[in-house]
Amino acid sequence: MRITTPRWTPGNGADRAVALEVLIHGPLSRSEVARRLDLSSASLTRLANPLLESGLLVEAGEQADGRVGRPQQLLDIVPESRRFIGMKLMADEVLGVTTDLRANVKATETRRLTATDPEAVVAAIAELAKSLARGTPDITAIGIGVGGLIEAHGVVRSAPFLKWSDVSLGQMVEAATGIPTIIENDLVAFTEYEHWFGAGRGLDRFAVVTLGAGIGYGLVIHDEIVRNDDYGIGLIGHWPLDPFGPVCSEGHRGCAKAILTDSAITQSVSQALGKPLTYKTALNLAASGEPAARRIVDDAGRGLGRLLAAIANLTMPQTVVLGGEGVRLAAVASEAVDAGLRADRDPRTAALPLTIRSGENIEWCRGAAVVAIQTFVLGHRSDEP
Repeated sequence: MRITTPRWTPGNGADRAVALEVLIHGPLSRSEVARRLDLSSASLTRLANPLLESGLLVEAGEQADGRVGRPQQLLDIVPESRRFIGMKLMADEVLGVTTDLRANVKATETRRLTATDPEAVVAAIAELAKSLARGTPDITAIGIGVGGLIEAHGVVRSAPFLKWSDVSLGQMVEAATGIPTIIENDLVAFTEYEHWFGAGRGLDRFAVVTLGAGIGYGLVIHDEIVRNDDYGIGLIGHWPLDPFGPVCSEGHRGCAKAILTDSAITQSVSQALGKPLTYKTALNLAASGEPAARRIVDDAGRGLGRLLAAIANLTMPQTVVLGGEGVRLAAVASEAVDAGLRADRDPRTAALPLTIRSGENIEWCRGAAVVAIQTFVLGHRSDEP
């Protein structure tokens, strides 16, 4: 059975544009909505009134604009009117959150994976979804972020961390839960959150870089993510940073994967100190001034700075968001990151604005919820052509 997500608005044109503008940027005054969409006051009234009558938009108080006359009436949506689930699928567990229509997290839970075959994973996802849905309004849709190549209709073409190839995860989860399910590359999902509700909201160009088991890169230009069929391979991980650096698993010397991943840093510090360490411990040692750890972490920090400089030089983003479970590197090696940036940037360039996220896995889940929200409000599935 084909499960479809109902459309958010009755139309596909200017009325939906009004609703989307209020969803993403609201609450907004009527005059501000009209200005943003280049509408006359009469046109906005004509479009907004049916949305108000249907309950999709609500009047949310007044705002004084400093001019003579009555205060402006604000338009808003009702975030609590819908609930979505966002999940991050990892090698040993699945983490899930429930959110409202603006991706504000309301609850979070995890389930350990006792096995990684598709049937066992789907069973864990279904159990988690049932638990998250308990005591809340009906769940409108589920979004699941997966590290790997995702094809149309929620097919996981390749997910190396699960040793999966060509798994119809979307259909399997829909059959198990009865809830519309969208499968998306986890970096795309993370980037979409920043695009709609995060640091990239309202910007023409911004980039996302994630650090952790791999190196991720997302770019939004003119309100669209730049992507192709190779998105999900981790192409930025092959970007050269140090011709004398370590060699990655694909044989590239000094690439981002060989220098910036948490495993690369952990291995280098462990070898230097002659004992096995965790990534957290390696960074703690560097922060405390242990010489070998400090040198290795600073080398990685300079590499990160050079990677950011390349992104800035090539794409000229208005901001770069740094996230992922390994993002603490940017704080511990902040001076080295700045040095790497300066080394590869023209001294006349403006400083590159950076937004550094916490690195918690809940951020990936919130991104997965956003792709579910987008499917609902835009009226088409993001995992389909």
